[in-house]
Amino acid sequence: MKQLYIKQKVMSFKDKFTIKDQQENDAYYVEGSFMKIPKTFSILNTAGTEVALITKKVMSFLPKFYVEVNGQEVLTINKAFSLLKARYSIDAAGIEVHGNWWDMNFEVFQYGEAVGKVNKEWFTWGDSYKVQVLNEEMETIIIALVIAIDCVKADQASSPPATT
Repeated sequence: MKQLYIKQKVMSFKDKFTIKDQQENDAYYVEGSFMKIPKTFSILNTAGTEVALITKKVMSFLPKFYVEVNGQEVLTINKAFSLLKARYSIDAAGIEVHGNWWDMNFEVFQYGEAVGKVNKEWFTWGDSYKVQVLNEEMETIIIALVIAIDCVKADQASSPPATT
């Protein structure tokens, strides 16, 4: 089992942060497109090669985020129409998320087998998540999923509240 830590800087206008391993070494770099359309987040390995890309679809009635890993689209996060509370769905072949993914406490399954676990770290400055990778072949997908969900949450928080 491998553990990674995602800690975003509070009030960062650069949309850049680092993902660390258990020994606090850099494992991945995340770079966002601040003030750019479409909004994207690139996940880079330590060699600087892009391993995943998260893109928010523009010109969509409801928010939609695409996640690509190694150039292949692996999942989509869609906002569902709801009058009372924001609802989202994750569409991915063979990948399921169980638990409270809105509060960043969930497990990731591939074809019924647990491949990762995510927990929000409390009492930290900024958003911090502990990511346990149970299947290292799924590491990049799990990291991309966590960043994508966090992006959806940030997008929801910046949206004006719905009026009835």
